[in-house]
Amino acid sequence: MNYKRSSALFSEAKQYIPGGVNSPVRAFKAVGGDPIFVKEARGAYLYDEDGNEYIDYIASWGPLILGHAHEPVINAVIEKAKKGTSFGMPTEIETQLAKLAVSMVPNIDKIRFVNSGTEACMSAVRLARGYTGKDKIIKFAGCYHGHSDSFLIQAGSGAVTFGSPNSPGVTQGTAKDTLLANYNDLKSVKELTNGNKNEIAAIIIEPVAGNMGCIIPTDEFIQGLRDLCTSEGILLIFDEVMTGFRLGKGGAQEALGIGADIVCFGKVIGGGLPVGAFAAREEIMNHLAPDGPVYQAGTLSGNPLAMSAGLAMLTELNNNPGIFESLAKKTEYLHQGISEVLVRKSVVHQINRFGSMISVHFADGPVIDFTSSARGNNDTFKKYFHGMLSQGVYLPPSAFESYFLNDAISYADLDKTIEAVKNVF
Repeated sequence: MNYKRSSALFSEAKQYIPGGVNSPVRAFKAVGGDPIFVKEARGAYLYDEDGNEYIDYIASWGPLILGHAHEPVINAVIEKAKKGTSFGMPTEIETQLAKLAVSMVPNIDKIRFVNSGTEACMSAVRLARGYTGKDKIIKFAGCYHGHSDSFLIQAGSGAVTFGSPNSPGVTQGTAKDTLLANYNDLKSVKELTNGNKNEIAAIIIEPVAGNMGCIIPTDEFIQGLRDLCTSEGILLIFDEVMTGFRLGKGGAQEALGIGADIVCFGKVIGGGLPVGAFAAREEIMNHLAPDGPVYQAGTLSGNPLAMSAGLAMLTELNNNPGIFESLAKKTEYLHQGISEVLVRKSVVHQINRFGSMISVHFADGPVIDFTSSARGNNDTFKKYFHGMLSQGVYLPPSAFESYFLNDAISYADLDKTIEAVKNVF
């Protein structure tokens, strides 16, 4: 394939934008080469500035569950834009989307809209601290909750120590209130709670992780978290920015059968426009300003364009729940097809899948947490990524990201993808 125009655009972008991108993973640092610049997208396909076509397996990192440029969503945004793009005042459509979201998701009574998943998670932690009167939180290695200071923490000498910042600009004072546990390791969580009695406000987790590949929680682990939070007076926060309205109408809570105390949303709830939200039971949400003392605000929160896209998207998902089963079946078909090829080619691999999320790891043992995910052969992944790209299949440009299928992908597209894997290996 010819990437001449994309490469030229990247060179120009680097003169004016740090690294030439507005989000680091887009820069292809993990896989090498220059990133693809997208010109447009329709249905299951991306079209770059050089005229190349790709089957898309990132779906804008999850939200485009019905495919690109889905007509009801596009039409809703166009009609709303004709009436104005932002007011900084209440609008009826905010309540309409809130009412629909609350009806679809278990364990929430009220929802507050923000502008990104980062903002949703940051606000949820602040609310948890304000509600409980405690300062510390537990997060898990490999789970990404946005770039708020509290979340950019790595382990110190071990999981039971205080975290230390892994990004310049994050203070030690912030880091000391963030404790790091291991995913799928309930013992590591209990060690932290035992060592910090009555100090932990919340445990925040991707209930099905997507930022170290697709990692599925064991039943014992996720139920154990719920039981531990209940017994210790800790709020359990599900970061469903990726899983919300993707794994089912009720998201991961519904899919896993586990109730959270606070739930964070993004991606799908805005139909592809910049949006986020956090939600909880009434007694928790009533601690937010203007009803309560926990402050959170935003001029663009509840932006009418984002609300119109979200309402169109969620309405279709609510009215057609068979979409989730259809997506899951397509993902299973892709899983089986790729696995059969890699087994025949004697390629060491693991494939994780849950609903319409899937990831391929070139590792020789089960991938259950960040440590086991990091053991994958990155050189093999780089060759795999670029090989698939050259055959018109766009995968996440990182070994630590889940694929996200959209319902516009056909079985013919899946067969083409499986054939591409065969050709690469």
